Amino acid sequence: NNRNYFPLTFTDLDPLEVHKQRLQMWFSHLPQEEKQFGGYFSPETMHVDPLILERKPEERARLLSSAFSPHSQHLSKTVEELFEPSPSWDSSRGLNVLLYGAVGTGKSTVVRKLVLDWCRGRTLGQFKLLIPFSCEDLSQLSKVSSLRDLVSRKYLQLRKHPLLSGEGDQARDILFLFNGLEKMKLDFRIGSTELCSDPNEALPPAVVVVNLLRKYLLPQASILVTTRLSAVDRVPPKYISRHAQICGFIDPDRQRAYFAKRLLQQPDDAAPKEEAQALIELLYLNLQRESQLATACFLPSYCWLTCATLHFLHFTNANAPIRTLTGIYTSFLRLNFGGEVLGMGTGAGTPIQDHHNSLMLYVVQTVGKLAFDGVTNKRMSFSEKELEQWIGGKTKTDEELRQLAMFRTDVLDFFLAPSVDSNKPSSAKLSEHEELRYVFAAPAMQEYLAALYVVLGENKSALEILSKQVSKAIGQASEDVNALLAIISKFIPLRIFTIFNLLKLVPKLFEKFTVRNQGRIGRTLATEMFRTEDSYNEDVLDQVEQNLLGVHGPHQPQKSEEHPFELYPIFMGGLLNYGNRVLLQQLGCTIQNDTVAQITKALRKYLVRELSKPQPPEELMDLLFLLYEFQNPRLTAEVLSYIRSVRLRNIRMTSLKCYVLSSVLSCTPPSYHLEVLDLSSCLLTCDMIRILLPAFRHTHHLNLQFNSLGPEPCLLLSDLLRDPKSCIKTLELCDNPILNAGAASLLEALPENQSLRHLSLMHTGLADGGAVELAQALHKHSSLEELNVAYNNIGDNAALSLVDACREHPTIHTLHLYLNPLSDVGKRSLYVRGDPSKSGRKVRVLASVTEGSDLSEDWHPILSVIIENAKSWDRERVKQQLRVFLRDLEWGRQQQPSFWKRLHFRRVERGIRETLKMLEKDQVAHVCDVCDKTPAK
Repeated sequence: NNRNYFPLTFTDLDPLEVHKQRLQMWFSHLPQEEKQFGGYFSPETMHVDPLILERKPEERARLLSSAFSPHSQHLSKTVEELFEPSPSWDSSRGLNVLLYGAVGTGKSTVVRKLVLDWCRGRTLGQFKLLIPFSCEDLSQLSKVSSLRDLVSRKYLQLRKHPLLSGEGDQARDILFLFNGLEKMKLDFRIGSTELCSDPNEALPPAVVVVNLLRKYLLPQASILVTTRLSAVDRVPPKYISRHAQICGFIDPDRQRAYFAKRLLQQPDDAAPKEEAQALIELLYLNLQRESQLATACFLPSYCWLTCATLHFLHFTNANAPIRTLTGIYTSFLRLNFGGEVLGMGTGAGTPIQDHHNSLMLYVVQTVGKLAFDGVTNKRMSFSEKELEQWIGGKTKTDEELRQLAMFRTDVLDFFLAPSVDSNKPSSAKLSEHEELRYVFAAPAMQEYLAALYVVLGENKSALEILSKQVSKAIGQASEDVNALLAIISKFIPLRIFTIFNLLKLVPKLFEKFTVRNQGRIGRTLATEMFRTEDSYNEDVLDQVEQNLLGVHGPHQPQKSEEHPFELYPIFMGGLLNYGNRVLLQQLGCTIQNDTVAQITKALRKYLVRELSKPQPPEELMDLLFLLYEFQNPRLTAEVLSYIRSVRLRNIRMTSLKCYVLSSVLSCTPPSYHLEVLDLSSCLLTCDMIRILLPAFRHTHHLNLQFNSLGPEPCLLLSDLLRDPKSCIKTLELCDNPILNAGAASLLEALPENQSLRHLSLMHTGLADGGAVELAQALHKHSSLEELNVAYNNIGDNAALSLVDACREHPTIHTLHLYLNPLSDVGKRSLYVRGDPSKSGRKVRVLASVTEGSDLSEDWHPILSVIIENAKSWDRERVKQQLRVFLRDLEWGRQQQPSFWKRLHFRRVERGIRETLKMLEKDQVAHVCDVCDKTPAK
């Protein structure tokens, strides 16, 4: 889109205008991670100003203590206000402003917005020229360069601009911006950094920056420097005109504004904004409770993670790019720590970046180890002593201590936050016996880092570490020894030298040991996936949503020390996905292909073993989500080949869960078919049915009962029945208000369908009109064997029409008509019409528990269906029908001369009376509950 705003040639334009246009083009580019929101964001539409506080130099010692107080009032500054002259300002010198903040507080976002606003003339109008530099780029330059060369190297259009000449006071119109000062090693000692006032003199980049800050080089120019907390002291206070701290979103209103800009800006074809608005309200309620989420969302980065997760949970559809929860967390880390290395060398003249140790790998080895210990021992909070034990407990040298101090300041506080007790006010102080404990800012981050710790193979015992070192040493030594012996054996052919070939076996033995260890990772994943104590928890996607939105209602679950950690194995599988491995490699965490192959091989074996046992619906949903996160079609197809029924009854389905189910089943070959797909009582909607259509094609028995589906979804099901690839044999639509319009849509598809055998339309609101239309359309489908239209308010005439149509049909053998308002005469007529002597073939008509004076052969299935659904149906209607059954049974019993038959009648009567008592008892209990909840006036 930016191409429409910039000319193809800049030769006729002023260099400053060219500079502004190019800056606008570069800084308008958003990172790849923003595309998961649909690609329709821009820095203007999603920006919320974080809190910026001006600080005195002596206040830097208490960096966060006063800033992060939700109830205190702060006067936020803008960057433009920081460059306003103060009474003590020397007009002959430009201002140096140091803007510092923790990781994730929004420094880069503020810089991007500042540059774009300057390009559009909205801010900092006193500066004609804004020159942004990345300190990370400058630190990588090995050649000496002058200031003008550094500028022209990045901004060719400014190569000979007079503002950079240093003549007169032209430099007062320049603002230099150095972003990420922590990436550079600056030395302000006179003996180490020479003085320079010539912008044309070639010097190391760090020396140029130091002279600019000293006001020795272009003293009239103003400078804005951004840095993390650990690097605040790298610039002596005397060279800084103003210190300012960026504090993120410390009040819920800023957080809410951010969430609104992220979640409400949906394209026209996306989910309605009402759903997004409801999410924001629930999120805001959770933030106001002073929950752990509110503490995490002080950092805008965690607001981004929250929005990305909610967007994934609620706005995933088949048209969006494939996204995974693991991918969101991996992208989150890349946005905040992409490509960073951990500084080791801090001596004079040694750049921090000389020792290329991945910062993210160090996070995994320390914070990940802490997270793994917590997951293993089912703990979410940690004491100060435990942090010391797992993070930096073995540091010895000054360099390591310096590195640890920087890590704790910049990184550790990003992942860990003080534990928040929602029952205590935030201002309450700890008692003498209470100990401050820390938790992961985002609960799922603990499980992600623990999974990454395991998958990277960092979870090694002392024996495994020793074996690896010995194997490496012997492997290197064996090559040298064998080369030497090969030369000696030319002159002294002694066979005893062949014994040294045994040295070659040591690396091979260790390789087998490593393969065994990788197989253990697969076994751990499967074991954690199917833990018995977690079997009846809510599915993992519902748990993720509850962590973000909270649990609302009168019966809120009590917090327990035992946390299920069910995302942990799912993250382990997701990290093996190729896309996530590419991102992790950019972070310095490499997962080898052979490692993935070995883990996948073991995982397949253990998953198949676990699937031989019956699994609750919640565990089955978690398994489907694991396969989706893995994004490995071959593994998915092999695992699903051992699954012939997917029963997700009572799972609260969402668009994401439907997409997961459909996506996973799409990995199977065309010959694969599910015997049963049970989606009853899953709160399905028309949009969800549309997402699930590809999955339905794999199914023989499709159960969609109790979903409140109206006529519109029947249009989709009608298209499904017409599809020649569809293999549905049984379709259950009980207790869905499809009405006559929905039934008509299904009937139109019957002539083109040859697979359907059983159709259940019980309690779907057909009435007489729908039953007559059904009777007229049955002859168009020659394969139907069983039809259920019970509990549809069908009268005698319509029921007789249906029986006649079924009698003339070549294959229908059973018709369900119970719980319809049929008269006694009508019932007798139904059984006479279904008699084989009238039609040459018998049609079982299930209308009552009796057939005339005899007990019906089908009394048991009729009562079973009624008992199973009685609590969800109209109780008065059910009780009325049961009383009719009792009357029929009493009349039939009186007509029986046989004592044993009368005894059988009484047994059935007793079962019906017990069902009536159960319904009346439940109704009384329900009324009592309502009375208890009604407030007294």
